[in-house]
Amino acid sequence: MLMAATLGAVLAGCAVAPPPNGSAPAPAPAAAAPAYVSGAPDTTDSVPGSANALYVFRFKQTDPASSQFNYRDRYLSFYFRPSPTALYFRVENLQGRPVQLDWEHSIFYDVNGRSGRIAHGPTRWKDRTAPLVYTLISGGQQFGDYMFPMDYLVDPGAAADPNSQPHLPLVAEDASAPTFSGQTFGVDFAFVIEDRPRVYPFRFQIASVIPR
Repeated sequence: MLMAATLGAVLAGCAVAPPPNGSAPAPAPAAAAPAYVSGAPDTTDSVPGSANALYVFRFKQTDPASSQFNYRDRYLSFYFRPSPTALYFRVENLQGRPVQLDWEHSIFYDVNGRSGRIAHGPTRWKDRTAPLVYTLISGGQQFGDYMFPMDYLVDPGAAADPNSQPHLPLVAEDASAPTFSGQTFGVDFAFVIEDRPRVYPFRFQIASVIPR
């Protein structure tokens, strides 16, 4: 009986003994961050970007230059909020007559130097080849939305929510983030004002990329 008890204790001790080298098992690797985002939820934080991002991006508006990310003429007033996910904006019609935001003739320029059509809040994968509908802004009214390149849209797949909007971010917040420092992106915003087309070019630069 004593021998059996002793043998049991030895076996139990072997079961919890550390590995021969004395080190703990390596932790499982962290799951890779997804290469795309869904939609573009806005944030009121002072620093735009994901809370768990490895890096923080700081942007500046270079053309027309503005430390407040705004621009105003006799027709329209603009305010922008660049983020790694999308370019947020608000535009106010300063006139008494309606103006049209012409999405179809607006152009987005990404950080890689490519240009193309713009996707915004209502745009989904199924809409990528269809003409985009004008946005009408009545006199004295404001309109806010976000935008990113149409080519950044990702097919959500047949099983996904048809209202989802997966797309690539404007810039990645992973280990590749520092490579975007100094890069520029922007938009040529097309409007129809007093029955005449008018284009507003805006450009932004990634001023710095800082480890969080």
